[in-house]
Amino acid sequence: MMLRSVLAGLAFAVLANSAHAQAPAHAHTHDPAHAPGQASTADEAQVRAVVTAYKDAIERMDVSQTAALFWADSEIFENGGVEGSFAYYLEHHLGPEFADLAGFDFRNHETKVEVDGDTAFVSETYTYHITFKDSARAPIERRGAATSVLRKRGDEWRFDVYHSSARPFRPAA
Repeated sequence: MMLRSVLAGLAFAVLANSAHAQAPAHAHTHDPAHAPGQASTADEAQVRAVVTAYKDAIERMDVSQTAALFWADSEIFENGGVEGSFAYYLEHHLGPEFADLAGFDFRNHETKVEVDGDTAFVSETYTYHITFKDSARAPIERRGAATSVLRKRGDEWRFDVYHSSARPFRPAA
């Protein structure tokens, strides 16, 4: 599975670079649903719905239904660590963390989606604000980014690879 993740990451980089390098600024397609490397609006909408459902569940701090958004053989990476499958991540990381939280709020969330056949490449940037049940703990505010690969199997889109990272705010230069 690790090789698949590396290949998916490489494919994302190549696809992003080749799209920018090969497409002239004035390129225009009359039927984007049938252009090479383009997907139907319906596929993009379905991918966005999966990504939004995950984000919304995190904000509600109710991840009880999120396993259905990830394929069983998915891989999760966070802040330089390999978390394993989503089921493992949920049981050993995400679920226990939420037990201590009073609130989780995304801000300035932006999502870019590119669908190519049965594969979707997603990048997200955001800030998030966390408060704790223990009022003695100071709130946390971070800048974050996530990249993910979603796969369509049958008629259903789900996360296959998900990687997120965050850092403290840095003063403006």
